[in-house]
Amino acid sequence: MVNKPPLSPHIQVYRWQISSLVSISHRITGIINIIAITLICLWISLIFLSEIEYGTINLFLNSTFGKFIILGITWSFSFQILSEIRHLIMDFGYGFELKTTKISGLIVIFGSVIFTVIFFIIGKNFL
Repeated sequence: MVNKPPLSPHIQVYRWQISSLVSISHRITGIINIIAITLICLWISLIFLSEIEYGTINLFLNSTFGKFIILGITWSFSFQILSEIRHLIMDFGYGFELKTTKISGLIVIFGSVIFTVIFFIIGKNFL
């Protein structure tokens, strides 16, 4: 039996870190945010088309699933903003030490959850 060489040797020796999780999540949330912004623009354009169409979307957004989607989009935007701030600081040449990258990555992860909860509480008081 002949052993085939691995397709990606780095996969076998690479260890996951907070920075890699934040980096991959940053890319994913960027795609989610583009889709969300497009859908928000379409939703707003329905205001001008007809009241019935707008009411349908509004009904969906007030459902449990719709609120879950809104919460997910809020987290996605929060994560993206904090991750962008982290990248901006790194662009200035700060925060490349291993301990600092772990701390800043954890700040992005937990901060995005905290901001989502804060925005949810603020939004609950306005509605």
